[in-house]
Amino acid sequence: MSEKPGANIGIMRGDITALDVAAIVNAANTTLLGGGGVDGAIHRAAGPDLLAECRTLGGCKPGQAKLTRGYRLAARFVIHTVGPVWTGGERGEAQTLANCYRNSLQLAVKNGIKTIAFPAISCGAYGYPIREATQIAVETTRDYLATEDRIDKVIFVVANDEILRAYRLLL
Repeated sequence: MSEKPGANIGIMRGDITALDVAAIVNAANTTLLGGGGVDGAIHRAAGPDLLAECRTLGGCKPGQAKLTRGYRLAARFVIHTVGPVWTGGERGEAQTLANCYRNSLQLAVKNGIKTIAFPAISCGAYGYPIREATQIAVETTRDYLATEDRIDKVIFVVANDEILRAYRLLL
């Protein structure tokens, strides 16, 4: 890539379900059948067809990623990934969280997706410390983009000022 590292990474505060990108990432639970937070918001905005497609996927393990259509969303696709539940950091949470970002980006490239938006995976109900989670998100994304030039833009979409500040310190 001829751009400086990180040149195609952005951050914004807002509603990920309204973003006009090729794919949004869903911070899902292992069933992929909807839940609270970002997961519930994505399912509500996409409509019942998303749930119907998710029922055919057989769930998703933490760190993995699966692709569905976006249905009623502005985004054509949803990449569902399951972040780790924070239990103190001694159970491989950092590696699992990094895998969420890496596997989502790999799935995007495999499917010709050039623009992708991520929520702050595991920072809500799963209790991951925000500073550590944002550092993993940014480092994993930068490392991936340093060797892969088929993604034009990555946007971290956050819901509150605390997470926004943590990303701004890193970007």
